[in-house]
Amino acid sequence: MMDLRIEKLVYGGDGLAHHDGRAVFVPLVLPGELVTAEPVEDKKKFIRARLKGIVEPSVERVAAPCPYFGRCGGCDYQHMAYEAQVRCKVEILRETLSRIGRIEWTGPITARLSPPFGYRNRAQWKIRANGGGASPELGYFESRSTRLCSVTECQVLSPLLAKSLPALRQALASEKSLASLDEVEIFADDASQSLLVSGSAARIKGPIAAVAESLRQALPETHSILVQDRRAATFELFGPGYITYAAGGHAYRVGHLSFFQINRFLIEELISTIIGDARGNLALDLYAGVGLFTVALAARYERVVGVESNLAAAKDLEFNLHQSGSHSTASRHATAESFLARWHERPDFVVLDPPRAGLAPQTVASLRKLAPPGIAYLSCDPSTLARDLAALIGGPAAPGPFQIQDIYLFDIFPQTYHMEVLARLQRRT
Repeated sequence: MMDLRIEKLVYGGDGLAHHDGRAVFVPLVLPGELVTAEPVEDKKKFIRARLKGIVEPSVERVAAPCPYFGRCGGCDYQHMAYEAQVRCKVEILRETLSRIGRIEWTGPITARLSPPFGYRNRAQWKIRANGGGASPELGYFESRSTRLCSVTECQVLSPLLAKSLPALRQALASEKSLASLDEVEIFADDASQSLLVSGSAARIKGPIAAVAESLRQALPETHSILVQDRRAATFELFGPGYITYAAGGHAYRVGHLSFFQINRFLIEELISTIIGDARGNLALDLYAGVGLFTVALAARYERVVGVESNLAAAKDLEFNLHQSGSHSTASRHATAESFLARWHERPDFVVLDPPRAGLAPQTVASLRKLAPPGIAYLSCDPSTLARDLAALIGGPAAPGPFQIQDIYLFDIFPQTYHMEVLARLQRRT
């Protein structure tokens, strides 16, 4: 057992302390707290520990409203006042930019806040069978585990998803056709009236149509269902394959295999902050998804090209651009790096919203060569953002073509350590 003074929070949700010259990482703690902890992973340079007791609690510690907090792996920060969560995320972001990117950003990091609960429009629930003929259990994985934490409620879900959770639990208890499923993902539209439901199993036992019908009966708001049998490597669709999500004055088709922003409260503010008051001749949206930003750009630029590598999302992108009524837009099914390798016209503005891995080196090289006047880089991982920004802006000895204009932290995922960061860059003059 160790007595530890928590120094700060780090990306990933843990608190950092030191013991006998080694870093110790402890979950569920707050900066400044004195705690007792038990080692669970002892490495040469660091220790991972389990919280055993709080000797001196922080004044910012609050009672978590969720009865599963601390066991369920979905949330990390419910023991912390919401304002403190955001402040810690800003501090973590600034420290990450400095440590990984050697970027000493002294300007403000503007936080865009969300209601701290009821924000998620998408949920992914795991299903596990119980022994002795008991009903399958539904929930999330425990923290750092593949053990199921069975839940009957979830504080961060939007109203329709919160309603769907107990309904699906009840169906699992009564409908044998659902017994083979091991995962269900549901996505709700902006009005919280329609659901996109996807079920998955290692192997579907019985007719897949019976699975789909049971899901539809359990979740009557369902608009479309996709069922996957992973062993057979097959998908079967029941319905149109999409729902429509309205945001920023536009309607977006979102299919089963496409990504869309998860926080229903911040989508429009995200669009408006990224686009800003920019106008011009040509804009590129290089990780366009279904076109959330591409469609909005079309109202400001004479020409817009949306680029998306995921085939399902690329089809939604093409449809959404056509439905927007703009004749100045085009979609490309390609990776950002392969598209830029063939593109030689300098755009006025580029939007980047890459996956967690960030930008490929070839993409960074192409952007440096094209040197557009403005870039909006939206990132879900501060570490890869810091790496990529360092490559784009360079250092004192070798400045790159860009400089940071401003940085925003969108709290897309309250109660968790995750953050969405928007860095707006401008070409050096």
